[in-house]
Amino acid sequence: MNSSFTSNSEYAVGEPPAPTERVPNSNAVLLSGRGWLAVVAGFAAVLYLCPLLWARLERWRRPADYRLPYELSDDYWSFERWSAAASAKCPVLVVGDSVVWGQYGTPGQTLTHYLNLAQGTSAFANLGVDGLHPAAMSGLLRYYGKPIQNKGVVLHVNVLWMSSAKHDLRAKEEFRFNHPALVPQFWPRLACYRPSFSERVGIVAARCLPFVSLMKHVRAVDFTNMDLDNWTLENPYADPLPLLKTKMPAPDDAPRSAPVPWTESGTPEQDLRWVRLDSSFQWASFRQTVALLQARHNKVFALVGPFNTHLLTPGSRKRYGILKSALAKRLEETGVSHYVVPELPTEEYADASHPLSAGYARMAAELSKAAAFREWRADHK
Repeated sequence: MNSSFTSNSEYAVGEPPAPTERVPNSNAVLLSGRGWLAVVAGFAAVLYLCPLLWARLERWRRPADYRLPYELSDDYWSFERWSAAASAKCPVLVVGDSVVWGQYGTPGQTLTHYLNLAQGTSAFANLGVDGLHPAAMSGLLRYYGKPIQNKGVVLHVNVLWMSSAKHDLRAKEEFRFNHPALVPQFWPRLACYRPSFSERVGIVAARCLPFVSLMKHVRAVDFTNMDLDNWTLENPYADPLPLLKTKMPAPDDAPRSAPVPWTESGTPEQDLRWVRLDSSFQWASFRQTVALLQARHNKVFALVGPFNTHLLTPGSRKRYGILKSALAKRLEETGVSHYVVPELPTEEYADASHPLSAGYARMAAELSKAAAFREWRADHK
């Protein structure tokens, strides 16, 4: 039996069997080096072409006195597109926070509207963004304002952002503030801003990859700022595709807040401490913004104020006067054309820094007559 087994077996007794030939998995795809290059190139093409295609497909109606919808205040994809459209159409762009945007007025009751009305033109475009403090403005224009070149740019300086160490982003304790995705993520470090490392990396990636900004835009416009996973959990049987409207929402033709004078809203007297310009992070950020715009061959005009000194204590009003003089002096020393808005009548303020419609009309009329503005404006007809 043993001899029979040995003669009929393929292997001798005690000899290990030879390794069997491996059968390729029919579901596997083995790529060569060229194949991987083709995949990477195709993926990069999708990332690059999708934002361009979406910008062509998305319908966007921009009437006179257009401003970004309030709900898209942190949709920087939309800001970049609006800055490109406004740059192509208008010689002067007005950039700032909700004072420029017009918190207490309709689109037809904003500073840009009254400037166009006072000068009989349509030269001024409203690039205001709610909550755009100077550090956020610097990041917004650096990463999403590249279309703004060879233009006249009016930069609004809201001194409210320098009224305390907290507003100046120099507080030691962590707190939530507007537009954290626009401030420096790695340097300089802000003690009050403590996201995770992965969150910081994601923010930097969004600045570099338009596709990431586009995805955030789609979530804001079509999915009420929810990512697809969470939206699917809340709507397990719904089809997300019909929600892709490829249509920008129209801005509300109404004030964001009730246009009531501050004297009627019960606003208490305020004792603001203010910060020194030499140590102010917001002021340093504003200076960086001016340098950035000038490097892109823009002519900058700084508009300081308005600020409602009627609600300040006597001591705070005195300190504000010192700060205002220091701002004007620094702008003068650096050769930046500027205008410091004089105090408006108390009934034309809605709060500490926002005028009502009558205040905007007065600002526009007085600014249009200011010699510094007329001289600066002569280059941007």
